[in-house]
Amino acid sequence: MKAGQMARVATAVSQSVRTQTTPILSNFIGGKFVESSASDYFYATNPGTGEKSVGTPEDSTDTEIGIAVKAAVEAFPSWSRTPVSKRVSIMFRLKEAVTNDLDNLAGLVRKELGKTPADARGDVVRGLEVLEYSCGVASQLAGSSLPNFSTNIDVTQRREPLGVCLGIAPFNFPAMIPLWMFPLAISCGNTFILKPSELVPSACSRLAELAVDAGVPAGVLNIVHGRRRTVESLIAREEIKAVSFVGSTEVGTSVYTSATATGKRAQCNLGAKNHAVVMPDADPKQAAKQIVGAAFGASGQRCMALSTVVLVGDAAKVLDNLVEGAESLKVGIDDDADMGPVVTPRAKARVEKLIQSGKEQGASIVLDGTKREHPDKGGNFIYPTIIDDVKPDMEVYKQEIFGPVLVCLRAKTLKDALDLVNSNPYGNGAAIFTSSGSNARIFESEVKSGQVGINVPIPLGPPQMGFTGSAGSMLGDLPFYGQSGVQFFTKPKNVVSRWVDQDPSLSSTVIPVSR
Repeated sequence: MKAGQMARVATAVSQSVRTQTTPILSNFIGGKFVESSASDYFYATNPGTGEKSVGTPEDSTDTEIGIAVKAAVEAFPSWSRTPVSKRVSIMFRLKEAVTNDLDNLAGLVRKELGKTPADARGDVVRGLEVLEYSCGVASQLAGSSLPNFSTNIDVTQRREPLGVCLGIAPFNFPAMIPLWMFPLAISCGNTFILKPSELVPSACSRLAELAVDAGVPAGVLNIVHGRRRTVESLIAREEIKAVSFVGSTEVGTSVYTSATATGKRAQCNLGAKNHAVVMPDADPKQAAKQIVGAAFGASGQRCMALSTVVLVGDAAKVLDNLVEGAESLKVGIDDDADMGPVVTPRAKARVEKLIQSGKEQGASIVLDGTKREHPDKGGNFIYPTIIDDVKPDMEVYKQEIFGPVLVCLRAKTLKDALDLVNSNPYGNGAAIFTSSGSNARIFESEVKSGQVGINVPIPLGPPQMGFTGSAGSMLGDLPFYGQSGVQFFTKPKNVVSRWVDQDPSLSSTVIPVSR
């Protein structure tokens, strides 16, 4: 893309057309930014200051959605026939572009979500890892063959793209989760429509700029802004063949039901209640240090947050270390902060209400973050909170809090702890802290979670392994990225062929068999 063209794209992203002070992000359709004709606009707010950061259409119009779908449909035949080597070369250029733009992308994440510098960079870097995996997709698309599986008959299996795919991204990882979705989808030969969270839309628009600059053709990647009605309208379109979603259980269940009811593939990563089991033989200081980081990093706003601790036997001694570590965290938006604000005033009020419910239902608030007032009064700050003596029937345990709150339960034995963890409806991740190989082996074998950590608080594997949430945390057979992601974004086709000049069996009514 020429410099002048790039400048015009950047101008389309940053233009202020509805207010004098708040920029509006346009939809990205058919390779260019197109201002929406929507009459109502939603304004995202910097959660650390309370200031408006950017606006997007409250909902894109049905006409605009139709144009975006049409652009993706029309781009599909040419893109799907593009040699995989050329698609991969574009992915390499996109990876280089995102790497070079890392600080800028992280800055957009900080501005709209209030993440700390390290967390914002981690958001982009983790997405880059999946983008890098997409650069090697050719080997995953190689297919297989079986010559002469029956007399003079050969069979090959190939994987082909689906068509137009849809991604619905959440607020908590504005760069990472879009990069989970569209690079793998388009490198497999699909075209893509991305619906970012209205709370944090700018990183997606910047990724679209970088994609165009890397050589992604017009219509292959499209971005449509909006909220619930936009999502419902997109899912209803028969041209869309697959839906990727990350977000709340309530919304994700609705998305999955609507998508599959119309014959679409769907992968939906939902809520979580991740547990850490701490055994008496664990080093209390080391365990507490790791749990504090996993519980309060990103202000607890991540599906892999280690929000629940099960203290086994006299492992309760770790509680003092947890409190000490949580109290030492710096809360704010400064460069040296350990955790920032939660995303909206509504999210803050919900977290505070759940903390209050713990008090009312008999739990012990050993560290109350609601008692401290942050000096930046315009932000949605909550200090770390630790709640002890929690029972499974309490709201603070049953609900995914999605804030800086750690709840502690007690168990007499490892078996009791496993029974507790496995009875929870979610199954995203679980960890055990122990110095016993026997305890670790029992835990990893018997715990019903998709991702298991042994002295590792956030057990996320590399992109090659995929994101393996299970139980109520995942709807759909094929998880995100990795080999399962390639399978999700492609379909198999078997080709059975026979090449002979003369064969009397050609008129046979019998199906060819291998014996």
